[in-house]
Amino acid sequence: MLTLENAVEPARKTELRFEDFAGGDGRRDLFEKADALEAFLRSRPSYTRGLGLQMLGAADRRVPIVDDDGTRREVVMLGSNSYLSLTTDPRVVAAAKAACDEYGYGMGAVSLYAGTTDLHKRLEAMIAGFYGTEDALIFPSGYSANVGVISSLCAPGDVVINDASNHASIFDGAKLSGAEVKVFLHRNTKHLERILSRLPDAQKGRLIVTDGVFSMDGDIAPLAEIVGLARRWGARVLVDEAHALGVVGATGRGTAELEGCAGNVDLTVGTLSKVPGAIGGYCAGSRNVITYLRYYARTYFFSTSIPAPVIAGLIEVFRILRNESTEREKLWRNIGYLLTGLTAMGFNTGDTRSAIIPVIVGDEEKLGRFNNELRRRGVFTNLVSYPAVRRKECRLRVSVMSSLTREDMDHALRVFGEVGRELGIIP
Repeated sequence: MLTLENAVEPARKTELRFEDFAGGDGRRDLFEKADALEAFLRSRPSYTRGLGLQMLGAADRRVPIVDDDGTRREVVMLGSNSYLSLTTDPRVVAAAKAACDEYGYGMGAVSLYAGTTDLHKRLEAMIAGFYGTEDALIFPSGYSANVGVISSLCAPGDVVINDASNHASIFDGAKLSGAEVKVFLHRNTKHLERILSRLPDAQKGRLIVTDGVFSMDGDIAPLAEIVGLARRWGARVLVDEAHALGVVGATGRGTAELEGCAGNVDLTVGTLSKVPGAIGGYCAGSRNVITYLRYYARTYFFSTSIPAPVIAGLIEVFRILRNESTEREKLWRNIGYLLTGLTAMGFNTGDTRSAIIPVIVGDEEKLGRFNNELRRRGVFTNLVSYPAVRRKECRLRVSVMSSLTREDMDHALRVFGEVGRELGIIP
């Protein structure tokens, strides 16, 4: 029986960590590591405190919750990716309700069979138009978009070159493809160029993949430089705009717009679960490539289509993104206010240039106490530690919403300051 003492041979005389329960050596029953992890978590209640939280309302600026100890409280929401507050926009909600009456609540088939409605085709056309591409394809999730696109386009003999901080779905798609995988240092284009310069001339299948806005740091890829290197060395470029859509760029069209290379990126992938506030993913690109993906991206071909009511809400979302800027302007005012306040108090907020503000703590035990005490005092944030980031860079991820009021933000900053000083995180 796997126990806390013998979970992993090298860990006998050191404190166990989450990575000690992953994988295996083939000599133990598959479920033993699950039993050992359960014992580990029971011995460290601070690791799981807050995981039983239930939201009792929509992801709005203030949300009633039930904590894992049964306590009910209202919190200022700093943990939602609905940056433009579109999850509660009355126009989006109304569109989804109306489509439910007409199309039902589910599709019952994959997209290539009976799972595509006129709404699905309309949304794909809107996404393509938004990015100025010939076509676009909708996936059931952002994760499946990256996995499906990369694993279908790349194969053994090709090479996928990833930024070290890319989303897990990108690495999973690259691994599944069977292609060679290389990694360049985060946002380091000199390292990327060294990798490209050393590729064999015969290895023509080259794909560079980067997040636009990096999900754990909020910083932005040097996309124009990456595109320039790709053209020089004969590579294709895929950018994941999950956290950039609707937020960065003069009109919210993402990193390529911000970096001045719109129209020069081969493939734009994103999720419909951040600013759009729903679920799903997409890939925008040339008509021929999108057609290829419809037949060969297994996460598309073998997945039931997104329900029509969700698609209807997303159509309204892209109409708003295309025609309005009020919420984006409010969002950036809120980002500036919170970031200035947190930095002035002495918190380490990294190099963010987006609606994601990391508050780096670097001590997992202290981080857990910080997060729990913030929530107890009415502020909800997301705790991020291994394996999402390195343990010494563990942090809270503050997600800013356009609907936050000055009162909400002042309360959050006051609580951050109080708890941060109590725990010795700031002076």
